[in-house]
Amino acid sequence: MQNDEEMKNESVKDSDEMVLETPIVEPEIVNSDSNEARIVQLEAENTALKDQYLRKAADFENFRKRMTREKQDAIDFANQNLLLDIVQVLDDFERAIKSAETSQDFQSFLDGVKMIENRLSSELENKWGLKRFDSRGELFDPNRHEALMMEKSADITEATVTEDLVKGYTLKDRVIRAAKVKVTMPNK
Repeated sequence: MQNDEEMKNESVKDSDEMVLETPIVEPEIVNSDSNEARIVQLEAENTALKDQYLRKAADFENFRKRMTREKQDAIDFANQNLLLDIVQVLDDFERAIKSAETSQDFQSFLDGVKMIENRLSSELENKWGLKRFDSRGELFDPNRHEALMMEKSADITEATVTEDLVKGYTLKDRVIRAAKVKVTMPNK
């Protein structure tokens, strides 16, 4: 073998040109048994990761299906409590009708129906936040009122609701049905 000094001298051919020689690296001979063992280990690791991935994908798909089903159930049964309250009112109507058939007393029937209407209104307001509003005497507001009839009068200066034809309703302070009203307009 040559020493370092001799190698430097051989690599210089000209004074103007320098050529560097790269040493040739012999490939390291590795034990083929250890390569095969490493391959088996990596294949086992790969199989375990694939299995874990498939389980996670299946878990996610099951979760997605369960969430979809629970959401649909929530939509389907969201009004269950409200409907149970209304069923009780239907029972009251049935009793009132049976009572009217046997007694033929119109005033008692009318009083019973008024009681049922009051009960339904108060339950809807107290439990569910549904309120009926009266508009008579209010200034006309297109967000709360729908004008079905109109008349003119010299007695007023602004459009005013003079009659509720159909009551309006709010749900937790949001108008869900505008009142259908008769409006008196200023005569100009």
